[in-house]
Order: sequence, then C-alpha cells, then structure tokens
Amino acid sequence: MIKTMLIGLISDSHDHVRNIGKAVTIFGERNIELVLHAGDFCSPFTIPPFQGLPLKGVFGNNDGDHYLILQKFNEIGATHLGGFGELVVNNKTIALYHGTDVPITEALERCGKYDVVVSGHTHEKGVEFVDNTLAVNPGTAHGFDEEATIALLDTKTMDVQFINL
Repeated sequence: MIKTMLIGLISDSHDHVRNIGKAVTIFGERNIELVLHAGDFCSPFTIPPFQGLPLKGVFGNNDGDHYLILQKFNEIGATHLGGFGELVVNNKTIALYHGTDVPITEALERCGKYDVVVSGHTHEKGVEFVDNTLAVNPGTAHGFDEEATIALLDTKTMDVQFINL
C-alpha cells in the first residue's frame, strides 16, 4: 500500500531570501518529506536557509557560481543533481529539470518514463496531465512583482496545491 507523501516544489527563487524563508516555514509546518527545487537559486547565499529540509535541486539558467552552490548544498546536507534529476519517490518516478529548453521539457512530459515532471523557468505556475504524466511548474518563488508561489504534491493522490508566499 502506497502511503501519502507530501513533496514541496519550488523554483525560480532568484535570490529572494524573504520568500525563501516563507517557503521554508511552510514546508516545515506541513511536515514536507522532500523539497524539490527546479533551479534558479541564482546566488550561493540562498542555499543555507534550506538547512534542515530534505532538499534536492538542479541548476537553472541563472544560477551563478556552480562550484559554490554545490559547496553550499554539501554544507547543509542537501543533494544537488546537476542539470537534471531523476528520482523514484514513493513508487513515483520524477524528473526534475529547470525547463530552459522547452522541447526538452515537452519530451520529458511525453516520453512515458515519468509519473511526474517538475520544471520551472517560465515563472508561471501550472499543472496538467500530459498523457499519463503529471507536469508541474510551481511558478516563481521570487514573484517579480506578481504572484510568488510554491506547490505541494501529494504522491498518493497526485493532487497539487499552489500556495502564495
């Protein structure tokens, strides 16, 4: 029997430390068992606020000093997956990709290998089934004078909840 597992989804935080703090608080309050960041942390100083959370992340197109970002991930016990991540979580196969190249994102969604594809880049939250694959973009945690959002994914029901920061 598959148990319910909540995964926190975040992307495009773009150095917005205050919103990262809000997201971390929400993830902690909801007892999130895994946090997936789809890239564009931007600066290494945005990694330490995630300490204590089970964080896995990938690079985005605006991430600066890759070496120092990897070092900060290591310092807080988080896992960086490079430019692309593939995980099996609660019997679901998940692809984690920033989404920089739309044809690659679409290929991941349509290939049939993944139950869930998490991507960001567009700063537009969205969720849809592409064939049997759940495609989720948590939006931008930064907000850019618009709506700042994160998402929660229930791996049992495949429900996605967006949360405004």
